[in-house]
Amino acid sequence: MAARPVDDPVSAVLLREYLVDVADRYYQLHEGRDSTREEIEQAHAEMPSDDLAPPGGVFLLAHHDGELAGCAGLRLLDARTAELKRVFVRPAKRGLGGGAALLAAVEAAAGALGAGRIVLDTRRDLVEARALYARHGYREVPAFTEGPYAEVWMGKELG
Repeated sequence: MAARPVDDPVSAVLLREYLVDVADRYYQLHEGRDSTREEIEQAHAEMPSDDLAPPGGVFLLAHHDGELAGCAGLRLLDARTAELKRVFVRPAKRGLGGGAALLAAVEAAAGALGAGRIVLDTRRDLVEARALYARHGYREVPAFTEGPYAEVWMGKELG
């Protein structure tokens, strides 16, 4: 696991793959089609990741067998609470423990930033992500964000 700037070319590749993955799932579910390049560009503009950087955040890249495998980001919302963002494992690397490793690394990073709690929002259709979070102690919490893609809110107390 390694922290990298979100504007690093390697980070940008994973962030784009993340956006395509979640957008394609959304458009397949609701419109029976994949996302377009324009929709991905619009999502990237509407949901920037530039706050996943020091001093109040971090963006982590995971590798498996020497290959880039996934990413996760974190940003402080306040002195005690960090928000988990952009958790993604490449499809070919899923089922190998990368999601669990990313969560462990993000939780350690949150603790290093002084947070005692992590929260996240996700969509109902991202059932694999929700199952991963639940397996690692995240429980549903009251809504703390608004937006068209925030349907389920989860949190975990650290330490």
